[in-house]
Amino acid sequence: MEWYDALIKPALNPPSWIFSPVWTVLYIMMAVSAFLVWKQGWKRKEVRIALAMFGVQLALNLIWSPLFFGLQNPLLALVDIILLLAAIIWTVILFYKLSRPAAYLLIPYLIWVSFATYLNAAIWWLN
Repeated sequence: MEWYDALIKPALNPPSWIFSPVWTVLYIMMAVSAFLVWKQGWKRKEVRIALAMFGVQLALNLIWSPLFFGLQNPLLALVDIILLLAAIIWTVILFYKLSRPAAYLLIPYLIWVSFATYLNAAIWWLN
């Protein structure tokens, strides 16, 4: 964490302690959302496509930390998070067609990742 602590952060950078509880709530909401879509019937092609896109966005989400913190590469992480943002938007659209509550459950996640995209871009720019 020494590397991260030494970075210049944007004015809106939240305290470090906030990330764990926020991500915990978001991951629970994401799981419930995916479950609601899965309940629509795995045999339906549109359900499988929607859940595949959910998997894509989840993979992009999971590789962000190793890119940002592990490789200490804010630019590569920024590329990843922009792709993540697009994948979340597409997931929300696909989920909306199958279960509006499932789509609505992803909106806080979309908002948080939008904010995280700003933070990532600002850290890259400032450093």
